[in-house]
Amino acid sequence: MKKITLMALPLTLFFTGCQKQQAEDAKPDAAIVAQFEKSDAVIGAYLDKLDSPETPQGEKAQILCRDYPAEYKTKYMPALLVLSPGEYTEANLLADLKSVLDYYKNKSAIKC
Repeated sequence: MKKITLMALPLTLFFTGCQKQQAEDAKPDAAIVAQFEKSDAVIGAYLDKLDSPETPQGEKAQILCRDYPAEYKTKYMPALLVLSPGEYTEANLLADLKSVLDYYKNKSAIKC
């Protein structure tokens, strides 16, 4: 159950962010939208690799300890905060990141 919830987090954030923008009839900056969509796809790919039993432990460690947090903090989170001001705070998004990382670290027995 946790697995489904954690995998759905990026998609949920994406859809709620888009719905807010549509409701306000505001045109978000195309570059920010493109950054968010690209980053969302990258994060989705990371989650797929983390869920795959075929992914080597070393690659999972690389994703959990470096790649996923870097992508989330430098691209995904800033774009989401611009696209959905007021809905999300940096503190909430960092707490979500911590939850996801902790889940996968425990699941794969990885220590960074």
